Amino acid sequence: MRRVGEAYAPDDQHQHQHQHRDRLKGHLAAVVAFGAYTAAWGTVATRRRSKAPDSFAPWDVLLTGAAVFRLSRLLSKGSVTSPLRAPFTRYESATGPAEVSESPRGGAVTSAVGELVTCPFCLSVWLTTTFTGARLVWPHATRTVTGALTSLALADTLQLGYDGWQQKVEE
Repeated sequence: MRRVGEAYAPDDQHQHQHQHRDRLKGHLAAVVAFGAYTAAWGTVATRRRSKAPDSFAPWDVLLTGAAVFRLSRLLSKGSVTSPLRAPFTRYESATGPAEVSESPRGGAVTSAVGELVTCPFCLSVWLTTTFTGARLVWPHATRTVTGALTSLALADTLQLGYDGWQQKVEE
């Protein structure tokens, strides 16, 4: 891992190669954890004899996409969910309606978790896997949850649109 970290470090930052090596270790742990998580969903689906669909219904794709979007924002940026991220992050600033900016902190694994939990794009991969696995195992309950989260995303969009419209009217 030391050689890989040295080779991976930018040429002008070889004095900080231990940081690159630690980041790679943390990211490797995250990749391994994701593989195990995905395999666990596959095992549960197989044991329950869940049959994978031949294709996804467009409505389910839209519901899942909107649900993943909303839940990943809530988990990675929401001020109300900051206690969940606090062991892995450092508060930076408020960034928008009920959202905050945080930076990862700690050692290799803690910092990798901090990167994951502050990145809505990164969380989206895990959440898509979660909803896909859950859809195989509990299709009706999962559709209910994704529908509710999609409703929340729509409500948030309307709230932000209304606030924007109100600001225009006041100008």
